[in-house]
Amino acid sequence: MPSCNDDRNDTAACPACGRAFTRTGLRRCCSDACRQAGWRGRRHLRPAIGVLAAPPTRPARDHTVYECGECGQRYLGRQRCDDCGTFCRRIGPGGQCPHCEDAVAITDLSPTSP
Repeated sequence: MPSCNDDRNDTAACPACGRAFTRTGLRRCCSDACRQAGWRGRRHLRPAIGVLAAPPTRPARDHTVYECGECGQRYLGRQRCDDCGTFCRRIGPGGQCPHCEDAVAITDLSPTSP
């Protein structure tokens, strides 16, 4: 039974060597040697290193506000309370207030939804 591509007589470039050849059937390479060389090349490809690496950024802790659960003291970038010695809970991103120099979270500045 003839293949569905037997009547195809188009010319293509061999992906292994680049030579032009007439395609017959489902053949993609010009010879068995090129087909085998292409298979060996694909089998030994190594993924590019660093493609998914994120750009270097400032650590998130530097601009995160933490609050002590026992005394209520807020800290910017420090996770441990100086007074109590306990670990603080994370409030969210924020910074230092320019007027009072206290740690203020962004959620404190945004209006609450009704």
